[in-house]
Amino acid sequence: MQRAVLKPLLLFCISFFFLACEAKEGTVITPDNPHIAYIGRVSFANPESPCFTYPGVQIQAIFEGTSIALQMKPNSGYFMIELDDREPFKVNFTETDSILTLAEGLPDERHKVTVTLAYEGYQRRPEFRGFILDPGKKLPIAPELPQRKIEFIGNSITCGYGNEAPDANAPFRDETSNHYYTYAAITARAFHAQSLVVAKSGIGIYRNYGGPKTGSQDCMPAMYHQTLFTDNRESWDFNRYTPDVVCINLGTNDVSTQPYDVKLLEEGYRNFLQTVRKNYPQAKIVLLTGCMLSGKALQDVQRVMNRVVKEANDSGDKAVYRFDFPPQDGNLGYGAHYHPSLAQHRKMAEELIPFISGIMGWDNVKIRD
Repeated sequence: MQRAVLKPLLLFCISFFFLACEAKEGTVITPDNPHIAYIGRVSFANPESPCFTYPGVQIQAIFEGTSIALQMKPNSGYFMIELDDREPFKVNFTETDSILTLAEGLPDERHKVTVTLAYEGYQRRPEFRGFILDPGKKLPIAPELPQRKIEFIGNSITCGYGNEAPDANAPFRDETSNHYYTYAAITARAFHAQSLVVAKSGIGIYRNYGGPKTGSQDCMPAMYHQTLFTDNRESWDFNRYTPDVVCINLGTNDVSTQPYDVKLLEEGYRNFLQTVRKNYPQAKIVLLTGCMLSGKALQDVQRVMNRVVKEANDSGDKAVYRFDFPPQDGNLGYGAHYHPSLAQHRKMAEELIPFISGIMGWDNVKIRD
């Protein structure tokens, strides 16, 4: 009986000793710290380890001291790191990584860090577990987030599928997909705007890539209400983020393989537009065609979008617009599986930015890599 009491007590003392030793190495900032800012669809079902699956999710903080380390669930994958005005860089949490040092030897002052999910995390389900700062240091204030807000709804193009791959024949890998350098992220940075992304490779407005002509059950309209792409147990609260403008870049996968149904495509777009409008009554909504379409498939998508937009405009909703990305021709290279390259994404941003500036009245923009 005495041994049964002493053993748990001994284990508690040992655990407390190691926790104390770890604490001496630095100040642990937990994810529920009120001075951490989150942008994007993040699940706080477990507030000690928030989860996210869509690319482009951001975690921002202002911290004191000379160093900072990032804690994630092992195998959380690839993130882009912005630290003050330094060159952004990528880190990778492998199956054996839970803590990665982002910077050491900084001036002992306030710094800003932004952590961005670079790839599609629906398979790995990344989880954020906090920061580690110098001993005694803290997050003195919360970051001031931009007032402007954009939402991007899309497929592999918006995700950044294979945009860092060397050529069209390169295999798809998480490591060569980087949303940070997509037309969407570049556009948001140009306007100094927040960006919420709901995008998945292969997804369509009524039919996913290679899906049946009659449609796919897990197309974007069916998934759009979820906080996490892979988890239907938690619905997104649309009051958490109200965009000024919504860019919908879908339709490429619906018509990329034969046969497809133009009437179902139009019905899907019409219904989805109504859903987005219901969620965001005041937002401007732009329907875009992607740069991977050409020929009859492109013409079909354009006709569908034009009819849906005209119908909305004629019924009194004048805040619905159309925009076409010119088809890519290979002059700027290709990413994996003929997806847009880094140069193509930059060109797309240069095309989209003036259009958004025109409908939003957002001036004084500058593209920042």
